[in-house]
Amino acid sequence: MKLRLRKMKATVYITGSIAAYKAINVVRNFQKEGHEVRVVMTKEAVHLIGTQTLAALTKYPVLTDLWEKERADQIQHIELADWTEIAVVVPATANFIAKIANGIADDAASTTFLATASPKYVVPAMNSHMWSNPAFQRNLALLKQDGIAVMDPATGRLAEGYSGKGRMPEPDNIMAWIDDSFQAKQILAGKKIVITAGGTISPLDPVRFLGNRSSGKMGIALAKAALVAGAEVILISGHIAVSLPNSPSLKNIKVETTEQMFSAVKTAFLGADALIMAAAVADYEPVNYIAHKIKKQDQGDELKIYLKETPDILKKMGSIKKANQVVVGFAAETNNLLENASKKLQEKKADMIVANDVSHGVFGSDEDKVMVLRQDKTTENITETTKVEIAKKIIVLVAEELESRKVEK
Repeated sequence: MKLRLRKMKATVYITGSIAAYKAINVVRNFQKEGHEVRVVMTKEAVHLIGTQTLAALTKYPVLTDLWEKERADQIQHIELADWTEIAVVVPATANFIAKIANGIADDAASTTFLATASPKYVVPAMNSHMWSNPAFQRNLALLKQDGIAVMDPATGRLAEGYSGKGRMPEPDNIMAWIDDSFQAKQILAGKKIVITAGGTISPLDPVRFLGNRSSGKMGIALAKAALVAGAEVILISGHIAVSLPNSPSLKNIKVETTEQMFSAVKTAFLGADALIMAAAVADYEPVNYIAHKIKKQDQGDELKIYLKETPDILKKMGSIKKANQVVVGFAAETNNLLENASKKLQEKKADMIVANDVSHGVFGSDEDKVMVLRQDKTTENITETTKVEIAKKIIVLVAEELESRKVEK
């Protein structure tokens, strides 16, 4: 039996493609499945199909202008963004995709979309030459990196009179894609996932610290993937070089040192279903912290720093996890990758180790390739791709591990 979306509050965005008339049937399909629908249109779309039909269908005014206020006690675009549980842009023009990919908010549609934290779906429709343009493909890649689902256009007869890729898919196919995609995304619904990201530091004095090259990109990608999968996420982040996700299902805890991360993880893990330790945790810290700035003239030619071990967070969590909890660690290695990762899997009592070779400029990059080791399972190789795609695959594996334990909330 085919699963359907639970009854939701859906906002449909219609932009200025000649295929805009088909969006009326997309709205009707949402309504047929019992969803409550509101519509936002760009001014270009209004020239093509007008607002009256959609207002009559939805029993709600169509938002086209930030300056038209229906109620003085509301900020319209924010009220609608907060109301939305699923956002669908259909059809999506190259211009609108460029705006949302680059965070441009210069009209009612782009501003409302940017303010929306709910799952987002984009259905492009345009001329085949526009579709294949390198600048457009870069914008499309940015959308996907941000966790926005994109449906491939159909190949067929275009408005220009010739065939090519860029035709808007039929409304029934769009609805089926959204149904399937949303159901697949909810594999962690009802689960609480703790994720660590970025690097921790070991302070030397008030102005200096020992650190590492971690950017936090993988941890943030994992947090975004877990949110899209329906999880409640506790993100414990050290020093990161990327922006945090925006979601009501996200709790962010900022830390600096390994001790602080250990304390935060220990507390959060008590009520969690899974822990993913993607952070690059400092293994050592100075034996003595100097309370004042270390002066060069006081040290001579050498500065000796004595270090001591920090808490092994992964090992400690692996030793206390319950049978229904999943613990995932990362092994960043420069040599003997498989051997070291296998050893870590056993010694830390983890359920999964994601191993990657960091000897070739992985830190700060948007791409990587990893091996995923699991207890009593075949090693899975994820060939070089974006960290966003790797994160999605790791989240799927975590969901499989949890399902195999039949976790009950």
